Amino acid sequence: MTAKYDSIGIDYAQLRKPDPRIAAAIRAALGQAETVLNVGAGTGSYEPVDRQVTAVEPSLEMIRQRSPSAAKVVQASAENLPFDDDTFDTSMAILTLHHWRNAEMGLREMRRVTRGRIVLLTFDPSHRPWLTDYLPELVTLDEAQMPPMSDYQRWLGAVQVAPVLVPHDCTDGFLYAYWRRPEAYLDARLRSGSSSFWAIANAGVGLQKLRRDLDTGEWQRRYTDLLARDAYDAGYRLVVAD
Repeated sequence: MTAKYDSIGIDYAQLRKPDPRIAAAIRAALGQAETVLNVGAGTGSYEPVDRQVTAVEPSLEMIRQRSPSAAKVVQASAENLPFDDDTFDTSMAILTLHHWRNAEMGLREMRRVTRGRIVLLTFDPSHRPWLTDYLPELVTLDEAQMPPMSDYQRWLGAVQVAPVLVPHDCTDGFLYAYWRRPEAYLDARLRSGSSSFWAIANAGVGLQKLRRDLDTGEWQRRYTDLLARDAYDAGYRLVVAD
């Protein structure tokens, strides 16, 4: 089985360290479940350490980067989970749906194997973080990769949706994590931690404009209100289906 992160995830574990504040929100959403399935588990970010966790991950590179103490992992895809119906108390999928071949099929599979709650950390593609002012290609990409928020209820039944604010010093280098540290987007190594930068071909023009605006102070003038914030609604959403 091959997967996108077999080629782009070489330094993933170093660039995508779970943020403890986001982890706390996910842990609270999981409730008291004892058995947890983590779909699209990657290197194991945000897996609870006090539960019996089974991880599913298609990328061998991601599996190789998992800690020796991490939960047991099965190499498989979300769309074809190798488990019986109602195997797990709860299941989770964290910032992974945009990599699935078919989000509807994967979520219906999660519902099939889960007795109770499903917890998703996902992104609302209708949201427009400031980075899209420089890279409008991200809007097109987000809309192509991410289901509209209305689909979750259609596929999973009644859901609760809550924003997950991104701390200004977020330790997890996902796409919009550097909202108050714009210089980070000029660092090719930091950009490599986000699959979106691997997916857009012409980021150079927008990044050059960002560099100019940072050098001249235009970015700071344009986004002055962000500099005083400790957290930012970048469009990330916690979706919970019981």
